Amino acid sequence: MFYAIISEDVANSLPLRKKIRPAHLARLEALHSEGRLLLAGPHPAIDSEDPGEAGFTGSLVVAEFGSLEEAQAWADTDPYLTGGVYAHVVVKPFKKVLP
Repeated sequence: MFYAIISEDVANSLPLRKKIRPAHLARLEALHSEGRLLLAGPHPAIDSEDPGEAGFTGSLVVAEFGSLEEAQAWADTDPYLTGGVYAHVVVKPFKKVLP
């Protein structure tokens, strides 16, 4: 089943995001290579593809896991969470309808 991992950043997270990004992306690439990643990306702080120094306010990951507990465990060990980028993370079951 798919699960949505919805994360909210701490204030002024951009410097931390830049520092921790390679480790965060490596985990997403692993999900992708296993065919389990539906989508992933950040929420820009402003209405722009490239928010520059405005940074981001959080992220969304939708990926396939064996259970809600497995998805939560994966989210709990995300470098952005353990490294202080994320202030809050919610994991919910997700049912893909379209496309």
